[in-house]
Amino acid sequence: MSNNICPSNERTMTSIFERYLTVWVGLCIVGGIILGKVAPNLARTLDSMSINVNGAPVVSIPIAICLFFMMYPIMVKIDFSSVVKAGKSAKPVFLTLFVNWCIKPFTMYAISMFFLGYLLESFIGPDAIDLIKMPFGLDLPVGATHGSGTVVLQEGIKMLQVPLWRSYFAGCILLGIAPCTAMVLVWGYLARGNAGLTLVMVAINSLTMLVLYGILGGFLLGVGQLPVPWQALLLSVTIYVALPLVAGYFSRKWIIGHKGEEWFKEKFLHVLTPITIGALLLTLVLLFSFKGEVILANPLTILWISIPLFLQTVLIFALGYGLAKLLKLNYEDAAPAALIGASNHFEVAIATAVMLFGLSSGAALATVVGVLIEVPLMLMLVGFCKRTSGWFAHSKTEE
Repeated sequence: MSNNICPSNERTMTSIFERYLTVWVGLCIVGGIILGKVAPNLARTLDSMSINVNGAPVVSIPIAICLFFMMYPIMVKIDFSSVVKAGKSAKPVFLTLFVNWCIKPFTMYAISMFFLGYLLESFIGPDAIDLIKMPFGLDLPVGATHGSGTVVLQEGIKMLQVPLWRSYFAGCILLGIAPCTAMVLVWGYLARGNAGLTLVMVAINSLTMLVLYGILGGFLLGVGQLPVPWQALLLSVTIYVALPLVAGYFSRKWIIGHKGEEWFKEKFLHVLTPITIGALLLTLVLLFSFKGEVILANPLTILWISIPLFLQTVLIFALGYGLAKLLKLNYEDAAPAALIGASNHFEVAIATAVMLFGLSSGAALATVVGVLIEVPLMLMLVGFCKRTSGWFAHSKTEE
């Protein structure tokens, strides 16, 4: 069956946008890094515009604005009756929960431990150390040990000195236990997946993350109890998902009620068409203008951290996509079910790493690397989905 399931509702931006999207992404990453270098005060000022929780910047206001304009065009296109129907699809919902919470955290642990703790340890530096925040509620004397760390005094503040690779490892774990709850709507949309089902899976994963994020983090990190970042999670989900969802629902209802469905589809949606990708590209420019200096200062480190993150993403996608085939899901359900497991909620991972380990920690750097590789890698997987859509049956209508 042709990939063009519904030609009248083809999910493309413009030919030049879709055909060269990876190129634009690369240019925006480079442009963001250059902007951060040539105009560091601008980057710092924009980065400081954030909503803080427990002293950590949880929501960047400029990024939140960009993400709103990235998400709103997707939300407003959703026929919410399709969400109700999608919620009755037990198999894809079960699949994403199984992969995200029963498999993904543990494969991330194994892959990052193998590469960072063994294979690449000599490249990172077996004697390289990192200074991280003392775990919340822990007050040990200088010289005491805690796990693999030693308490030291740094500029009058007690810090925990740990092997550098373990700090990177911690950041990878924080990415592995945070399934995507915002950007996956973009990936599912570009892959021409079932938007209603994607939204249902996002809602369920958001609620599950509130319960399991702290439990799995504390268990896998082994650095003491990981406090559940309730405020960070709730704030992030509210701003990145709920706000554009509510705006999309009510504006869709109002526009169709006043202008009719034909005007909504033929005129309004046509105007919105390039906004999602435009907002994605602007988001990348901003993100990498904030973090470009860190990346430029650690080019080889970026490579070492990227290897386990890349392999984990591809493995989880392949597993989800393969299981979707075994479960005989149609393509519109299979693509988002696989993509939601492959991508990560990097906003929450970065915020948690900063709260737990500190802004300058290796763990925080590892979560930033997650951002660096996620967008081009997920675009590659979206392209793979579209090229292999013939492996699956298709729904009669595209939601």
